[in-house]
Order: sequence, then C-alpha cells, then structure tokens
Amino acid sequence: MRGDHQSLALLLFGVFVAVTLAITTWASRKRHGSAEEFYAGGRLFSPMENGFAIAGDYMSAASFLGISGLIALFGYDGLLYSVGFLVAWLVVLFLVAELVRNCGRFTLADVVAARMKERPVRIAAGTSSVTVSVLYLVAQMVGAGSLVALLLGGTNGVAQTWTVIGVGALMVIYVSLGGMRATTWIQIVKAVLLMGGAIALTVLVLVRFHGDFDQLLRTAADRSGHGERFLAPGLKYGGDWTARLDFISLGLALVLGTAGLPHILSRFYTVPTARAARRSVVWSIGLIGGFYLMTIVLGFGAAAIVGSDAVRGSNAAGNTAVPLLALDLGGGPDSTGGTVLFAVVAAIAFATILAVVAGITLASSASVAHDLYASLRRRDAKPRSEVAVARIAAAGVGVVAIGLGLLAQDLNVAFLVGLAFAVAASANLPVLLYSLFWRNFTTRGAVWSVYGGLLPALALVLLSPVVSGGPSSLFPGVDFQYFPLENPGLVSIPLGFLAGWLGTVTSREEADEAKHAETEVRSLTGAGAV
Repeated sequence: MRGDHQSLALLLFGVFVAVTLAITTWASRKRHGSAEEFYAGGRLFSPMENGFAIAGDYMSAASFLGISGLIALFGYDGLLYSVGFLVAWLVVLFLVAELVRNCGRFTLADVVAARMKERPVRIAAGTSSVTVSVLYLVAQMVGAGSLVALLLGGTNGVAQTWTVIGVGALMVIYVSLGGMRATTWIQIVKAVLLMGGAIALTVLVLVRFHGDFDQLLRTAADRSGHGERFLAPGLKYGGDWTARLDFISLGLALVLGTAGLPHILSRFYTVPTARAARRSVVWSIGLIGGFYLMTIVLGFGAAAIVGSDAVRGSNAAGNTAVPLLALDLGGGPDSTGGTVLFAVVAAIAFATILAVVAGITLASSASVAHDLYASLRRRDAKPRSEVAVARIAAAGVGVVAIGLGLLAQDLNVAFLVGLAFAVAASANLPVLLYSLFWRNFTTRGAVWSVYGGLLPALALVLLSPVVSGGPSSLFPGVDFQYFPLENPGLVSIPLGFLAGWLGTVTSREEADEAKHAETEVRSLTGAGAV
C-alpha cells in the first residue's frame, strides 16, 4: 500500500491505542486491591454490557480476517468455520453459562475444585487454561503481523516483527493497569466498531451486486479458479478420507471448544447473578450470529471482487482478504474512497486484535495467580498479593505469546484458533461437564481428564502436518509427521472424556455426595453463589 493508506491507517491505529490507554488509565484509578475487582470488575456490569464484551472477546482476528480469508480461498469449506463458531454458543447457553456463574468465583478451576482436593485440580486446570490462552494469543499475534505486512507492502518483515512485539507490550499494559474493568470497556468499544465496519462492508458488497446473492456466488465461483467446485463441499476437506476426518475433527473442536475457553468462562463472573450471565449470552448470540452471517458475505465478496488468486498472492493463508476487499469497494488503490475505507477496516481489525489479546491475557494471568501460584507456593513462604502475581504473570504470558507468534506468521489465524479450540474441548470441557453432572466424579478423574485431553492434543499437533512435513508447515525443512490430521480434536476430545471416566472408576477415593449435592443445588438455583 502507498503512503496515503499507510499514514491514515497508522493515524487511526494511534487514535484507537490512545483511546484504549485512556480507558486503562481511568480504570487503573479504581480500587484494584481486591481480586474481585481485578479479575471480575467488581461484578458490576449489566447483561447488555457483558453481552457486548463477550461478543468483543469472541469476534477475534480469526473471525474477521481468518474466516473471511478461508471462504475467499476455499468457498463452501471455509464457510464451515462460520457455522461451527456460531453453533458453539448453543452449548455455552444451555450447558455452561448459568452453572459456571453459580459455582465459581474467577476461573474454571473454581468450578472443579468445589468438590475435589483443591491442589492437584487447580494445578491441572490452571496449566490447561494457560496453554489454551497462549495458543489463542498466537493467532491474534499472527493476525496483527499479517495486517501490518499488508499495510507496508507485504515485504516488511522487520515491521511485522515489531508489530507483534508492540501488540504484546500493549496487552500487558492493559491487563496490568486496568484489570477486568478496563478490558471489558475496551471489548465493548471494539465490538461496536467491528459490527459497524462489518455492516458497512456487507452493505457495499450487496450493493455492488444489486442485492442479488446468487449473482455474488456465481461471480465468486468464476473468479476463484475452481468453478462450481468452489460452492460445493470438498475443496479443502473432501479430497480423501483423511481430509474428511480432518473436517469432522475441526467441527467437533469448534462446537465443543467455546465452552472450555478460559477467557469466555471468566466473563460470566463479571455480572452479579446467574440470570444476568444467561441474559449476557443471549445478547452475545444476537451480535455474534449477525456477525458470522456477514463474514459469509465478506468472504464470497472478496473472492468475487478481489479474486482468490489476488487474495492468495497477498497472503498465502488468506488473512488479508477483508482489507483488500475494502480497498476495492472504496474505489481502488489510488482512490480517496479506497484509501479511507482500507484504513478504517485495517484500524478496526487492529482494534479487534488488541481487545481480544487483553481479554485472553487477563484470563491466563488469573489462572497463573489464582490457581497455580496459590497451589504451588510453599506454606512457609511470605504470601504475595494474588493481584501482584497476576500482573507479573501477564508479562510472562506476553513474552511466550510474542515468541510463538513470530514463529507461526505464515499460518491462517482461523486455523490457529481451531487448534486452540481443540485443546480447550479436549482438556477443559470434559472436566467441566463431569464436575457439574457426574455424582461419582473424583479428584483423580478430574486430574486425569485434564491431562488426558491436554497432553494428547499437544502431542498430536506436534506430530501433525501443521508442524512438519509440508511446504506450509512451521518447519518445512524437516519431517516428523506421524499423525495425518491437522486438527487433533477427533482423537483428543474422546480421550479427555475417557481419561476422566477411567481415573474415576480406578480411584479408591469415595466421591463426596454431600459436596456434590451442595454443588448441584448451587449450580441450579444460585443459592450460596459468590
């Protein structure tokens, strides 16, 4: 992109960063001495505010950049990501939202530890939550790098590297100074901006085709280079049985993974009651549903207007499809309209990334401080404030995410999020559901369930085509690929449930029926909830 695009987009980047830092400064003046204020914003947010914040947390760079890019490159098979991300909210609404709000205080481990031996359960759940959060953060870092690479002409590797570092530094500042209060308001601002940008682009695409969606699809198929195959299943996931199993694996991960994402679960604690938590999810489903319907239009619009080859030429993973679409809709690279629209969309995407990384970092730092530190510190050691530990943890998580983000720069962000969802569905969801609904569940079952899903998921990713053995792998020059699927969910999710069952039936520990009864009453009625 030329100088006008760069200058305007960077100006808008700067405005959003200034606004978010102002929100963080305002929030930092509030009382942060208590863990409840830092982790949950004092539980003072309304269902509508929290619904917007949940939508802001969930509609990430993977959604705005990655899904639209996959649709632009693979048509129908890319659309499946939109369906999976949206359907996942039904699981959250009916199985998780109210029960988690009633049973816990700040983290997933609170729910599980309510009826188990706390130390081993908190260590396991905390480790899993941090792992999922870091994987999710990597996707946001990759999205930020791709965006700035496009802005600066697609060749500026140094700028891409410094962008990833800059995003990491900002997320640490947001979390360390502002806590949940600042993070929530940043999410709300970002959700409004993202919905506004998506609506504007969707309207412009439909106007270009006079409201004829059929013509949009036919043009997208013609310009994709694949013809009618572009609109049919199988372009990405239908070549052979391995690809079809990969699709099933991805679908399981997307539908089941949302209910195990730490930064989504933590949002249910920012409202005063379980009823408010459920109403928050209803608000968020409305926003998220509308947004994912628009990503379908944007993806096919990018294929029809920009062309799949041009999208692939800009970024092999398709992460730049929406900014390129905005440039074309505004009138082209040399037009004022194109310059303005591209800059606005690039700034919204950047805002999306900054807001999401703040939410994820807060959730992971809470797991480190509230679960891992509290469980692992020596009994005779001088205790440090949980909030102080969480702030230090935010910096550590930021460093790890920056390093992995620099390593994975060439992978599609929606695909990377699919991996995070697979790990969440394998390690967090089984232990959560068993704890809430299985009367005989024991401590050994809880620990085995977490590690029995987490370790196989990570091992299978390491042995998959994602890491080695192919031209698009992280390490294309080596080959230790022994697992054929790119997403491990098909194997690792059942293993997580199986390990939890096996750990329970082989345990000598008797399940505490009184604690289960107390948890059941509390989860269903809210009696005794914090």
